[in-house]
Amino acid sequence: MFDRRQFMGQTLLSGAALAFAGRAFASETPLDCAIVGGSIWTGAPGGRADAIGIVGDRIAAVGSDAVKARMAASTRVVDLKGAFAMPAFTDNHTHFLMGSVALPRPDLLEVKSRAEFVARIAAAVKAQPDRWLLGGPWDEQRFGGQLPTREWIDAVSPNTPVALPRTDLHSYFCNSLALKLAGITRDTPDPAGGVIVRDARGEPTGVVKDNAKTLIDRVVPPLTHAQQEAALRDGIAHGLRNGFAQVHVPDPFDWDCFDTVRRLRAKGETDMRFYNFVPLRDWEKMAALVREEGRGDDWVRWGACKALVDGSLGARTALFREPYTDDPHTRGVRVMPLDELREKVIAADRVGLHVTVHAIGDEANDDILDVYAEAVKLNGQRDRRFRIEHAQHVRPATIPRFAQQKVIASVQPYHAIDDGRWAVKRIGEKRLNGTYAFASLMKSGATVTFGSDWPVAPLSAMEGIYAAVMRETIDGANPTGWLPDQKLTVEQSLVAYTVNNAFAGFQDDRAGRIAPGFLADIVVLDRDPTRIAPEALPQTQVLRTFVGGRERYTGASA
Repeated sequence: MFDRRQFMGQTLLSGAALAFAGRAFASETPLDCAIVGGSIWTGAPGGRADAIGIVGDRIAAVGSDAVKARMAASTRVVDLKGAFAMPAFTDNHTHFLMGSVALPRPDLLEVKSRAEFVARIAAAVKAQPDRWLLGGPWDEQRFGGQLPTREWIDAVSPNTPVALPRTDLHSYFCNSLALKLAGITRDTPDPAGGVIVRDARGEPTGVVKDNAKTLIDRVVPPLTHAQQEAALRDGIAHGLRNGFAQVHVPDPFDWDCFDTVRRLRAKGETDMRFYNFVPLRDWEKMAALVREEGRGDDWVRWGACKALVDGSLGARTALFREPYTDDPHTRGVRVMPLDELREKVIAADRVGLHVTVHAIGDEANDDILDVYAEAVKLNGQRDRRFRIEHAQHVRPATIPRFAQQKVIASVQPYHAIDDGRWAVKRIGEKRLNGTYAFASLMKSGATVTFGSDWPVAPLSAMEGIYAAVMRETIDGANPTGWLPDQKLTVEQSLVAYTVNNAFAGFQDDRAGRIAPGFLADIVVLDRDPTRIAPEALPQTQVLRTFVGGRERYTGASA
């Protein structure tokens, strides 16, 4: 049974509490750990230091003089040997349980042909014949551009139901057995906000999009609690290897990751920090939980909700004002009706919940900005930190609204170098003006934060930084950058993964920087990413990851 007493009350530090912690660390208490002998980026503009001192789970001293003054015989000394340290990364957009479960599943993103695609699925079915095959993700653009059909794999999976998510998580590819178990036939109507792809005869092809995925989800056997917890532990180890101290989990459909994380927290520290969002439709349940138990602690926090306006560009379900260039019969879909979205955002905001909404297409972004403005008008001014997840295709005239309305643009830079291979086919050249507009959003004064959307993209800050800085698409095209006017600097990207992500999670008073009183969440890299050729960014290695003052990952070369 979950012990809710561990989570009673609001635990977020106030400014006064932080000031008290700072005074305490200024005492004669000796350091538990001293990190020395390298270059340190503090998170402040141009901020550099040469040593960090830690007491308990907090940074107690910064700079060699302050650190030396607090060292004792009991102090553990970590010699960086010229390596680079900085605030540990936060990824503010993951589907963490899904990504964790998918870690051992077949890699379908690297296939180059239909034959290889089918062969890998056949091998995976053979390896686990007694249960559903649910991953890994696929992308038809990498093996010819044609959507797969159930006929491709029926012969290799006659007795194993298959439901594989597209890389954007907005579609499943299913075999005939999975469709049969879900009751999907030619007579099954498209659900609201969803699409069952059909062939020329009206028969389902095996691809279902957005809300149509729920027809499959309802017949997939759920994982046991033990399976969920084991997978999450694997995901945490994966995150620590990549230098992450914290992830945000904006799940719009279920509470599975949140419930699993809470179970782990009840058993002790979770090694990484989690900020969990739950479906906006359940805002009343979340509000009741906050009233009863507060918002968690610095290991596991909640009090936030997420919804979706639309789908994805790859699935042609992102909502645009004009039809798709390569399919003029559609402008996309609304995953949640606008009236319902407005009602629930305003209601959740009224009771003080943190709200974020997924929006990809230009109409979707305009709609949610309008809803946010209405919520502020009705509920009054306060520090609410509304977010838009993706903010992917925004009209140039819309860009200033983010700063004006104090709405955070929560973006995923790796998507730009992935979608950049084919986005022009979907929406044409004209609408690319405002696509993945990271630099324009920053220049306008908006707060821009970085995440991965894992498992849609790799859980790797260095690959995300490379994407933001270089914008060379993953097919090797666009060597000077796809939409190069939107490139960022390395330091801007580091800020987005640390300082800005702390702000986006209401932790800017204690996370995202190297400063006395802040959480001792630190990553050590084998090189300074601000002082190397950008082409070398993906080769940067994580040597150590500290979370809460404890070294929770140590690389072989550390």
